Amino acid sequence: MLTEKDSTKTKEILDSKKLYIFDMDGTIYLGKNPFDFAVRYINKLRGSGRRVLFFTNNASHDPKFYIEKLTRLGFSPTADEICTSGNVTAAFITRKRAGKKVYLLGTAELYRQFKEYGIDMVCDENGVPDGREADIVVTSFDTTLNYEKLTVACDFIRYGAEYLCTHPDYNCPTETGFIPDSGAIAACVAASTGVLPTYFGKPYPETAEMICEITGEKKEDMLIFGDRLYTDIATGKRHGITACLVLTGETKTSDVDAASEEEKPDIMLDSLASAEKLMFG
Repeated sequence: MLTEKDSTKTKEILDSKKLYIFDMDGTIYLGKNPFDFAVRYINKLRGSGRRVLFFTNNASHDPKFYIEKLTRLGFSPTADEICTSGNVTAAFITRKRAGKKVYLLGTAELYRQFKEYGIDMVCDENGVPDGREADIVVTSFDTTLNYEKLTVACDFIRYGAEYLCTHPDYNCPTETGFIPDSGAIAACVAASTGVLPTYFGKPYPETAEMICEITGEKKEDMLIFGDRLYTDIATGKRHGITACLVLTGETKTSDVDAASEEEKPDIMLDSLASAEKLMFG
């Protein structure tokens, strides 16, 4: 594992890539607060002719929300620079489960995103069922979660519906601390039903495949920055993408020491400020 102290080799790897993939929460901002050095670094990458992709597991919002948020925070994104675990999950359903009826435990934004993909939903955007049976239940990071929605989702799964989950993150970092995320909700559903979901988002193969598809870049020409070992870093390690951990979010150095080889980053930096310094002085 390389660090900023291994400046020559680390700079060589950072300089060699064509596509730089950025996690959002904990990597380029916390809640409503952007990291100024992240804004500078990403603008410099674009200015040097390199490509940028923002990928978040947080499916509680749709890409339109992230375009508006990242624009407001100074990152100047284009539509083709945004992708979420919601995109990956919806694409899987439309391609691999075409025609199946879906119940969603998620936000109204994710519901509308699924509808835009043409998915047949058996509930409204508030999770109220329409009386039909669900073939698939999808749970996600639902900031509008209530007991009724939780009960309906569990019932459908007990009746035999396939169980999918947009992403495995247990906590979402915010400017005031961590809040329960999709993985925590999935753990509750799994405990009640005895059924484990099929997960999407980082670090699962559908995500790496979608990034290749939408960018046209080879995995060896990519680098992913993130603050979580079991999602961001594991995405790189499992799928041949160079993985760089930044310590501005969830992970501490003690977590890295205790991690499996599959979750140990190729590079570890204090923040994206270190990447900026190494590449651009």
